[in-house]
Amino acid sequence: MKKPPPASPRTAPSFKSLSPGIFRASTIVFDSYEDFVARKSRQPDGFSYGVTGTPTHRELEARIAELEGARHCVVLPSGQAALVASALPFVKAGDHVLMSDASYGGLKAFAHDWLGHLGVEMDVYPADIGKQIEQYMQPNTRMIFIESPGTISMEIPDVRAIVAAARERSVRTMMDNTWASPLAFRPLAHGIDMSVEAVTKFFGGHSDLLMGAISTNDFAVYEQLREAQATLGLAVSADDCFLALRGLETFKLRFDQQSRNALRVARWLERQPMVDQVLFAPLESHPGHSIWKRDFYGSGCLFSFVLKAAPDQALAALFNSLEVFSIGASWGGTHSLIAFYPATLQLARKFPPTDQPIIRLSIGLEDVERLITDLEYGLAEYAAHSYAALP
Repeated sequence: MKKPPPASPRTAPSFKSLSPGIFRASTIVFDSYEDFVARKSRQPDGFSYGVTGTPTHRELEARIAELEGARHCVVLPSGQAALVASALPFVKAGDHVLMSDASYGGLKAFAHDWLGHLGVEMDVYPADIGKQIEQYMQPNTRMIFIESPGTISMEIPDVRAIVAAARERSVRTMMDNTWASPLAFRPLAHGIDMSVEAVTKFFGGHSDLLMGAISTNDFAVYEQLREAQATLGLAVSADDCFLALRGLETFKLRFDQQSRNALRVARWLERQPMVDQVLFAPLESHPGHSIWKRDFYGSGCLFSFVLKAAPDQALAALFNSLEVFSIGASWGGTHSLIAFYPATLQLARKFPPTDQPIIRLSIGLEDVERLITDLEYGLAEYAAHSYAALP
């Protein structure tokens, strides 16, 4: 008879902590020959090999599922990995998929370059579409990918109308909900089949990890997602799961404060003479404001704006004069960021929202007056270099 292994400090029943345990593992061991032979039956929730997770992963997945109002969740190594995994297991050669023209560039590239090579057709639709989605659907349409709002150009689609049209034709839907997070919008409650979050952004919250999550209420979808994780080797670090769990502790506090800061900065920018348009659905001036007001419970920290036309040297002067804002493409962390998207990127879209460059801001937790002062100085530099270029 085997002696039981000695209790380790990590598993001792007398040990309690406010922090979740970090279980790092590649190999999972089994109690018996029978357990090992039947190891595949442990999925999708159990443990069979490190690639599909440990108790640390399951703790994070359960926390995210609770936020999303979901029964199931799978965490993956990045937001892009989550987008890819939400598509690849569910389409095959001869199928047709629809994608918002404002979708994340990595997802568009995957659909066009990779799914296209596998015989899957892809079309884009206007990013602010509603019931008109029916005009883009074909008999072989199998999935609709939604992003609301578009995280550069900020269009708001009518998700309710898209879901109604999709369900009528038994078409699966996925929504990238990273902008709003489940604090401001719950896709599954609106009939979406899969809700994708870039955990990198709000959930992690500190610009120090890469992760994505897919939540669903459909157990069959969940099984396929877990199988895709194992087959594609989409393993997530237990240490990163710990960081995401820690980030969730302050998530609502950060989200609320960053939302307030973002709205103040956006309203200030609307009044600036060098600003042509502020792209932010919570503003009454935004074309999608009524849908945002109907469906969303918050505004997040990310928005964009378009400036009065000026030469490149004026844009460089604006960006290079900033001291509080850092130049970077991500968002959702505690530090404010500014990013630039050239006019060529907008014009390359099928349904371009503007023919001008777009500047995007992620508003952090700095004092909001410091942020406004920083932008005020940057816009003054932009204006000075604009006028200097005039004949």
